Amino acid sequence: MAEAAPQHLALPSGLLELCALLGPSRDSLRGPDQMSLKNGVSRPSALDPEVLSIFVPPFVTKEDSQMAGAPCVTPSKTRRRSFRKKRDKPKTEPWKGLPPEDVSVPNGVDLLALPQLCFPGGVYMASEPREDCVHFLVLTDVCGNRTYGVVAQYYRPLHDESCFYNGKAHWEPSWPTAGAAGCFIPFAVCVVSKLPYYNALKDCLSCRVTSTHSKKRTWPAPQHPTSPAPPCSLLTHLKLCKDFEVDNHIKDFAAKLSLIPSPPPGPLHLIFNMKPLQIVFPSRADPESPLIDLDLHLPLLCFRPEKVLQILTCLLTEQRIVFFSSNWALLPLVAECFLAYLHPLQWQHTFVPVLSHQMLDFVMAPTSFLMGCHLDHFEEVSKEADGLILINIDNGSVTCSNDEDVDVPDIPLLAAQTFIQRVQSLQLHHELDLAHLGTSTDLNEGRTRRRAWQQRLNCQVQQVALHLLFSIFREVKNHLNYEHRVFNSEEFLKTRAPGDQQFYRQVLDTYMFHSFLKARLSGRMDAFAQMDLHMQSEEDRFNGMLASPRRPTIEKMASRKSSPLHVAHRRMVVSMPNLQDITIPELPARNSSLRKVDASECSSGSTVLSVTPKPTYTFKIPEIHFPLVSQCVQAYYSDCVALLSKAMSLLAPDSSVLLARYFYLRGAVHLMHGQLLDALLDFQSLYKTDIRIFPADLVRRMVGSLSGPQRAQAERVPELRRLISEVVDKPGEAPKPDDRVKNFELPRKHMQLDDFVKRVQESGIVKDTSIIHRLFEALTVGHQKQIDPETFKDFYNCWKEAEAEAQEVSLPLSVMEHLDKNECVYKLSSSVKTNHGVGKIAMTQKRLFLLTEGRPGYVEISTFRNIEEVRSTTVAFLLLRIPTLKIKMASKKEVFEANLKTECDLWHLMVKEMWAGKKLADDHKDPQYVQQALTHVLLMDAVVGTLQSSSAVYAASKLSYFDKMKSEMPLTVPKTTSETLKHRINPSAGETFPHAVDVLLYTPGHLDPAEKVEDAHPKLWCALNEGKVTVFDASSWTIYQHCFKVGTSKLNCMVMAEQNQVWVGSEDSVIYIINIHSMSCNKQLTDHRSSVTDLVVQNGTPSKVYSCSRDGTILAWNVSTLRVTSRFQLPGGRLSSISLHDGCLWCCTGNSIVVVTSNGLLCQELKISENVGDICTSFLSLQLLPEQEQLWAACAGFNSIYVWSLKDLTQRPQAVHLQDCSEVSCMITVKQQIWVGGTGLSQGKSKGKIYVIDAERKTVEKELVAHMDTVKALCSAEDRYVLSGSGGGEGKIAIWKVE
Repeated sequence: MAEAAPQHLALPSGLLELCALLGPSRDSLRGPDQMSLKNGVSRPSALDPEVLSIFVPPFVTKEDSQMAGAPCVTPSKTRRRSFRKKRDKPKTEPWKGLPPEDVSVPNGVDLLALPQLCFPGGVYMASEPREDCVHFLVLTDVCGNRTYGVVAQYYRPLHDESCFYNGKAHWEPSWPTAGAAGCFIPFAVCVVSKLPYYNALKDCLSCRVTSTHSKKRTWPAPQHPTSPAPPCSLLTHLKLCKDFEVDNHIKDFAAKLSLIPSPPPGPLHLIFNMKPLQIVFPSRADPESPLIDLDLHLPLLCFRPEKVLQILTCLLTEQRIVFFSSNWALLPLVAECFLAYLHPLQWQHTFVPVLSHQMLDFVMAPTSFLMGCHLDHFEEVSKEADGLILINIDNGSVTCSNDEDVDVPDIPLLAAQTFIQRVQSLQLHHELDLAHLGTSTDLNEGRTRRRAWQQRLNCQVQQVALHLLFSIFREVKNHLNYEHRVFNSEEFLKTRAPGDQQFYRQVLDTYMFHSFLKARLSGRMDAFAQMDLHMQSEEDRFNGMLASPRRPTIEKMASRKSSPLHVAHRRMVVSMPNLQDITIPELPARNSSLRKVDASECSSGSTVLSVTPKPTYTFKIPEIHFPLVSQCVQAYYSDCVALLSKAMSLLAPDSSVLLARYFYLRGAVHLMHGQLLDALLDFQSLYKTDIRIFPADLVRRMVGSLSGPQRAQAERVPELRRLISEVVDKPGEAPKPDDRVKNFELPRKHMQLDDFVKRVQESGIVKDTSIIHRLFEALTVGHQKQIDPETFKDFYNCWKEAEAEAQEVSLPLSVMEHLDKNECVYKLSSSVKTNHGVGKIAMTQKRLFLLTEGRPGYVEISTFRNIEEVRSTTVAFLLLRIPTLKIKMASKKEVFEANLKTECDLWHLMVKEMWAGKKLADDHKDPQYVQQALTHVLLMDAVVGTLQSSSAVYAASKLSYFDKMKSEMPLTVPKTTSETLKHRINPSAGETFPHAVDVLLYTPGHLDPAEKVEDAHPKLWCALNEGKVTVFDASSWTIYQHCFKVGTSKLNCMVMAEQNQVWVGSEDSVIYIINIHSMSCNKQLTDHRSSVTDLVVQNGTPSKVYSCSRDGTILAWNVSTLRVTSRFQLPGGRLSSISLHDGCLWCCTGNSIVVVTSNGLLCQELKISENVGDICTSFLSLQLLPEQEQLWAACAGFNSIYVWSLKDLTQRPQAVHLQDCSEVSCMITVKQQIWVGGTGLSQGKSKGKIYVIDAERKTVEKELVAHMDTVKALCSAEDRYVLSGSGGGEGKIAIWKVE
């Protein structure tokens, strides 16, 4: 038999926390009012409810396992799981409704309050039986953790011939004997779970149970006293059975539920057969989503969409809210639906959706809360408490207590209109969906059909609510600084419409919004973040690459002019120049406070979202047999494991998501079964299937509870040895970093350079550290090297004023026709006289033009590329000398002149900087130079506005970085480099400093049913430092996916396996697997014990991936199953790379190149000491050219490439010398060429260089000056282009044409 789990290991919570029976107390039944009712006189007063019995799992304890040899059909006396907390134990009085001391009741369940919540309307004796009813509870502990209860009330007759729970078999005291016909007492069964299974637990309480403890009993006399009891519902059993059998029925029911494991997040739902119903226990959609087991359209049936928006506003602004209904069950359900609408925002305050009449004083609390009361108390609550939002579910009204005007603002109108239109388009009635179908005679078939309809509708409702939140909060990210965790709330508010200001001011001060900001800054990939990624346009992705502050494009100006809402267009201020700027038209200011929204105002363009629910699967839990003795429970666990194993064996190889859920469930069952090692193996398998659901805390506790023999046995299993080592190395949770969100504030003290850099980055003006250093120099010219608060404030205000002015620029349509749609006006001069008339000079990122006055017109001055000379001079006017800017163009003889007066020197600096930036951009094929030049220009303008002194222009000249570079270092790009270079991109765009590009991988595009068309484009994967990966769309070279984390260590290699996986080898010895469709990394291979240095793919059926690590280990993986098919070790270690050729692996092991078969058998070895000992010390990488029968190898620290003939490796190699090369770092084969990246000299300076070698002639064809820093990575794009990545000194990627 399996060894039982150690007692100190707390098993994970299953479905059931506890089950309780509640009813009137003994003393209340003795009251004179109750006696009078029994005699048929008067209406009694309320009885006092109490907990009569309580059942807490496990129901089979360690003592039971000693009796496991007993036959399963023989009832066995088991330990009663009836508990109480020590602090609740009365000293002298007999027990009153609290269980005797055994083990503590689960946290979050207050037994003192439970009777009131289970009978919120009071307990009254009835003269005739009443209909059974169900309602729901939400219980919250002091830490804010919630548990959920489902309460079923029923009435049971009070008989003379027997007493309730006579105490002979139980610890309950005996009840009083009294008798009268027609006397019915209310009781309640409460099922408490950690999970909000409202529908499922309600169904369970409605299902049949087959009792092993009694026969059917009816009143007033049994018809068939000797016949066996047929299956009937639990409540019917409890009403008809003998009094002393009640506990046994409830315990059997609770025991069944306690054996059902909780399903992990994902597509797998559990089904449990409780005849006649098949009960479905759904799972969360993903780890970041809530569990939904209720009908989310209920509020839409109770309230008009306008009222739904008002209620959501009250929640978002954290008002004091009370729901009312005459139906107790509706209170928690409707409240939970509204909280689900808010996801991923979470209600942080008190949540008590059911208040009994004894708890009404709770609504006097001064802080935010969400509560629910019976409609009978509406007037009382409305008069007694001030400032409450009163929501009547029954008539769909939303009012304020005491007829006060609570300051509740409107939701932004555009978002509200779209929401109303989409809600009105929803199909909320199941009957309409059934109209074309025949009537089903199968109960479960009808329930399945209804459940599928409800799942689709729930998905649509969630998407409508999520789109509402997304439209409200989408632009929040534009005002976040991720490095310093700062939110610039004031600048965000400036971008809101005047009519929306009140709403946002209130929301921004809430705990809910603060938690939302934490999630954004922490990069949590919840539903909001996923929608943000999904909704990104091509323009958004392009803007993500910009390093300069952005302004409205000509395209957006044109759309503004064509919009009827342009008359109400507000000032827009962008506070984060390195983030997206997505603007939407705003509308006029509106009145506030619980207004009505006219649905007719909604545009007809918004329709219901077309949402297809993700496919779900089910697993049917096996039958649970009684009596509940250890042997029967063990048999149930064995059945579960067998069924799960069978289901796993039937899965397709690519069903890893579903396989992970089966592993999780089987691990949980093994753990409940006491089989710790089997459980650990299943949980360890989650690394290869879906790491998101790996129960880290549970596994840590399991490892800590292993006995000595178990630990020794686990150490002999490689998978468990690695798992245990990770747990031992990380015995506890790492200390949480400071995740507070700071609001941006202007400094109050003088700043040195480091503090100034931080402040500027927090403000959102600039993020690039090197640019901020130049700004610091400019602002401190002629002063001590520190900046006082007043100077910073003036600079900040100048910058923001310039932003606001640029946002207000409005060009005539006749002018916009001459400009590209993505051009932005960055600077406008004052009105000046020019040789083309009077007007304002406008600067975009591409050109200068004159916006003429009078009748506005467009006069082209010059593109920056066409400028030949820029001079600042003076011209005579009467007795004055007027400063004048002269610009000479290469394509025109005429010189443009403008009398800029006091602005002349500044415009001279700015034009020259833009001219230099454009020249560098053209020479180096790098548009980032223009973006940086724009940032310099705008900073110059802000510096001059800040200092306002005679030295202001000189100070601003410190920012003329590219102009100085152009004049001081007129280094030309070599012709060969310029002709071969096609483009440059920057994967570190938006970062504070450049990151080294460690690995590059190109993946070709292909159409796949799982992808959108735009997602099927070819992609470039860039591994940066500390496990960051950035993905580019290789069809447009725009950022497809900004940095996401793949571990925290340096990444060494990447390959594409099949068409949907990218494998990444890391310095931390883990292979991370990225799903190309979802851009998520949910799988890890942890079999290596040292840094993974290379990966190579062997195509075939099935396809294989070979991985190697620095310690000399080589593993062969089946890509479909992610299992290791072979493993071998090369002696000596230092394994840096592997290549596959002719069924053999060629391995660089430092001082030798080893050729082995796929099974690890040594075929050949080339050692340095034999023929190249005098040339090099160790091999770095190799390339095989089968057609030429050549082996090319690079040696660490040397400036030559060595070529062997595959016919005879014993011959001395031929060396290909790389001129001016100091070190080789990488090498790839492209067609008949060898491309070698490294470091070398160019024009006397160390640069990253690429050498292109003709493989046949063994000569260097091209020498390319590639980067400012060393070339660290190379990859080929379909043999048409080669991409190179540089070190951290530059951090850019160059794209080269292959000839």
